[in-house]
Parts: sequence; structure tokens; C-alpha cells
Amino acid sequence: MSNPLVVINVVGLSPNMLGDNTPNINTLLAKGYQPNAMKEAFPAVTTTAQSAMLTGKYADEHGIVGNGWYFSDLAEVGFWKQANQLVQSDKIWDKLKAQNANFKVSKLFWWYNMYANVDASITPRPHYLADGGKIFDLYSSPEGLHQEIEQQIGTFPFFTFWGPNAGIESSQWIAQAAVKEFEKNSPDLQLIYLPHLDYNLQRLGPNDPQIANDIKAVDNAVGLILDGLASFNVDYLIVSEYGITEVNQAVNINQILRQAGYIKVRKTGPYENLDCGASDAFAVADHQVAHVYINDKSKQDALKQLLINTTGIEQVLDKNEQQALNICHERSGDLVAICQADAWFTYYFWLDDNVAPDYARTVDIHRKPGYDPLEMFIDPNIVMPKLKVISNVIKKKLGFRMLMDVIPLEPSLIKGSHGRPVDDPQHGPVLILPPRLQNAEKNTSYQMTDVFDLIFQHFQS
Repeated sequence: MSNPLVVINVVGLSPNMLGDNTPNINTLLAKGYQPNAMKEAFPAVTTTAQSAMLTGKYADEHGIVGNGWYFSDLAEVGFWKQANQLVQSDKIWDKLKAQNANFKVSKLFWWYNMYANVDASITPRPHYLADGGKIFDLYSSPEGLHQEIEQQIGTFPFFTFWGPNAGIESSQWIAQAAVKEFEKNSPDLQLIYLPHLDYNLQRLGPNDPQIANDIKAVDNAVGLILDGLASFNVDYLIVSEYGITEVNQAVNINQILRQAGYIKVRKTGPYENLDCGASDAFAVADHQVAHVYINDKSKQDALKQLLINTTGIEQVLDKNEQQALNICHERSGDLVAICQADAWFTYYFWLDDNVAPDYARTVDIHRKPGYDPLEMFIDPNIVMPKLKVISNVIKKKLGFRMLMDVIPLEPSLIKGSHGRPVDDPQHGPVLILPPRLQNAEKNTSYQMTDVFDLIFQHFQS
């Protein structure tokens, strides 16, 4: 009978970070656990990476071509969707449950959590109100699971999971919740997501000396799990989704397309909004990768040449060329642009900040037609920003309509990014294996899709 397996996804952890700042992970290494560099899936972003690990396939099969993409039948960009049905391949739990109908799986904060064929799940899911407001909350299955855990360890600190206050508190809560969930349900396989390193690695860059403290902090969160489950006979698999590298320039790809006449916007009052269906072409920016969707296919060659000649862009792949990176899928762009190692893509499509859409200066991960790491900052140009935030909160509580418009439009603030294949595997994702899953022949040649097989292998007596 195999031991339960706990898979801890320490986002942004790279092999070069292991050492003096990771004493808790070191306790596993001292027991014979083996650290390995792991080849990232492409693009090296959260939902694609997780889908590769849980299906054993790449984006050209599982269909998760990024954290968001263009839904052509809706003529809309959708980011951070949560339904598990979007993943177009069987997951590791499907294979394990087919082998053993009593096999139990818990999925805590991994993406595409909702309606997955697992026995317990918890994921962030606010309630969106009719007046435009929202109630920050979690979604869990079975019903009542997260409420029961919150009664024991406190309410999930939602504002530290994403936004200007993103920090260690959310990862600590997830670690504590994982212990409580394990005690309650005794899963055979438990999946845990610890996002903390993602924040300052993007805010400050991986070379900032403060990152050492962030590594220690997330290692402490791992320690909460190891200590909490010490009385259980469990094995661990530690993974990460990508490595984050230093950047010093932003590529405003949609502004470039707009200046060349490819993008159409809809003007409403003082604001501009991207009109995907009316545009000849536009880009869905996702860290260091951008999917370029072309409505007027006759312009593809000219578009490709324009982007190839753009400073900060390293490659532009058509559908045939995308096959080499396993990204060619009906959801992928007609072109896929990849940044240089020191650059990243913004989603900005306006040419004048005075007409930027109202959501641009807010934390609004679903409305923006691209990923926006500036949501982790408060605009440094705001005088007394805390007072502005408090004032807005008071207005909201009094029933006034208001925007929490405190997010800057200054891409130069971002110092770290990911998405492209890393140049040095020591700065990419990590895979830490328990003794029973080690293979001397493979050594450090692991692919992200191997995680699927490693989990399955663990449960073969």
C-alpha cells in the first residue's frame, strides 16, 4: 500500500534558490529527497504549467494555451476562468480513480478547481453583485468545507492573495488549511498551491536582496505543512510552475498594433475599450508571451514582420512554427510572440492614459484583456495613498459608487517576469522527488509533463 502523496506547488521556486534560505525543504533533502531542474511547459505560466503536470500533456492537447485566450465565438478575451471542463485532457485523478474507485483526491488552490472530479477542493471565488461590487469568498466542495476550516484557522486573507497587499499571509493560510483538510479527509493525493514567491519576484526582480526573505517565508509555509503532517506517514513531491527572470523593458504590443492601424477601439464616455471583433488583429498579452489573433488573415505576413522588427521581441511563431513548442491549438494565436529574456508584454491598447478604460487602474483580473502585474502596486504618484484607499472604502460602505483606482500605469515598475523558456535551467522550475520516485537514468532531464507519470508511479505497489 502506497503512502499518501502531498504535492506542494511552490510557485517561482528554482533550483538555485535551495540552500541556506530553505531549511524546511532541506530536511526533506536530508532524508534522501532529490532536487532536479525541470523543463518548463510553454508558455511558462500558471494554468498551462499546472495543466501539463496534471494531464501529462502539452497545450496543443490539453488546450490551456495561457492564463487567458480569445474566445472567438464570444469575440471576447477571457482570463482566469475556473471550470475544470476547459482542460481538454484527462487528469491524473481520472486515471487513478479508474484504477481504484475509492481513491481520494484533494485539490487546494490549484487552478481549474471548480467541478473537477476530486473529493475535496478549495479555490478563490468572489461573489459578483448586481451593483458592481463583490464579496470576497472561497468556493469549496463538498459544500461547507472552507467554512469549516475558516472556523478553525480564521478567514482566508483574500487581499494578500493578489493585489497591492499580496504577501505571505495567503500562503500561510493555505498551508494551515491543507493540514486541516488532510486531518479531516485523509486524501491519498493532496495538491497544494503556495503562491508567495510570485509576488516580489515580479515586483523586485530575482536579483533583489530582499528575495532571500521571501524564500525563507515560503519555506516556513512549507514547514507548516511538514510539521502539521508529521504524524502521518506521507511522501512529498515539490514542484514549481516556472522560474522568474530579471526584466528591464516592457513591450506594449497592442499599442504597436494600434499605431499600425490593426486595432479598433470602442469609445464610451471618456474611456476606450478594445473591440476584438472589429479589429484586424490584436494581442492577448500574458507575461513574456502574447497570442496575436488575426481577423483579417490577409495581413498575417505583414503583422509577423512588424512584430519581428519590434524591439524586445525575440520570436514570432505562426501555426506551423508553434508545433515545435507544443502550443499549436485552436485557442492559440495565429501568431505567438515571445519576448527577449529581459522583456515582458503589457496588454495596454490605448495611446493616451487619459482615455484608458476605468478598469486599468483597478485590480480587475477578469475584465482586462491580458495579464497585468501592475495590480501588485499602488500608484507612486498618488499623494497619501493609504488615505485614498481608506476614503474609497468609506464611500463604498456608505453606498456610493466608486472605483478603487489606485493601480499605476507604469510598466517600468516590473522587475521580473516569466513565460518564455529560461536560458539557464537553474533559474527555471524545480522538481524535488522522494526516494521511491528517483530514476538515476533520468537524473535532471525531467519534463513538466513527467509529473503526471511520477504521481501515477507513486501509487503502483
